[in-house]
Amino acid sequence: MWPQEALDFTPWLLNNVDVLSDLLGMDLVSVRAEHPVGGFSLDLIGHDEANGQVVIVENQLEMSDHTHLGQILTYAAGTDPTTIVWIATGFRSEHRAAIDWLNERTDENTRFFGVEIQVVRIGDSVPAPAFKLVAQPNDWGKQVRASSIATGEGSALRQQYWGFWERFLTRIQQEHPGWSRARTSTVDSWFTMSLTSGASVDCVFDRRGLSAWIYFGSPDPALNAMRFQALQQVQDRFEAALGGSAVWDPMDGRKATRIGVESAFPTVTDVDRWPAMSDWLVDANIRLRAALAAAGGVPVVEVEAVPTALA
Repeated sequence: MWPQEALDFTPWLLNNVDVLSDLLGMDLVSVRAEHPVGGFSLDLIGHDEANGQVVIVENQLEMSDHTHLGQILTYAAGTDPTTIVWIATGFRSEHRAAIDWLNERTDENTRFFGVEIQVVRIGDSVPAPAFKLVAQPNDWGKQVRASSIATGEGSALRQQYWGFWERFLTRIQQEHPGWSRARTSTVDSWFTMSLTSGASVDCVFDRRGLSAWIYFGSPDPALNAMRFQALQQVQDRFEAALGGSAVWDPMDGRKATRIGVESAFPTVTDVDRWPAMSDWLVDANIRLRAALAAAGGVPVVEVEAVPTALA
């Protein structure tokens, strides 16, 4: 199916990155091929839309070997990723053990995956790729370990965020599985669900309490501002579908923009009210997504390039 890894498989994966996103429970965006790392070339690099963290991928259309293990570590040192993915047609037990060891020994911000690629065919059907996770991190263990490093109130608060988002994630996986590919909870005060590149629905606990936002966080501030302004031009239509007024926040002085709704829940620490908070968040997500759809979806806008001055 792919005669050569560099000329065939890597370009195919670049064009079908959603397959890998689904497997890993991430939203991989801005993926580029043949990224230079010193004098070497990394197969793929991108980032997770949910948190902006770097993801790197090294491909090998053969059984795992020591050479590629060394390459992966070299590329990781040169790109500072959170997620490192090694794809091969099969993994020797020693290399699977090496990935497990790396996951155990690194911190909660570093994750190694071993992915086995196969091709399957049923009868005379067209051959289809099949990805299989053969080595992966224990995110729960890493997050708990990270929480235990903190002391006092900080540790307890992080554990409460983990517990709340874990329940919320379980609920949306059952009721609205298309909202998020995430597979694990988080100890952060926010939970992000990608809509498209540079746009997401963010659920947040901050100093004003619990809120939900359509968040435009592209690396290009001009694109974020133009998307915000495009929706503001159809504010009446947006808020009619929302069923009430929205908070329109241009986030002056920052690169991002957002539109959202706020709740009366002040903090995550009121554990007895978690079910009510979850109910509110699900309803807020439904309303925000309906409002965005009524307004035409995430605005597609073109940002004009700034001419380069010539000497």
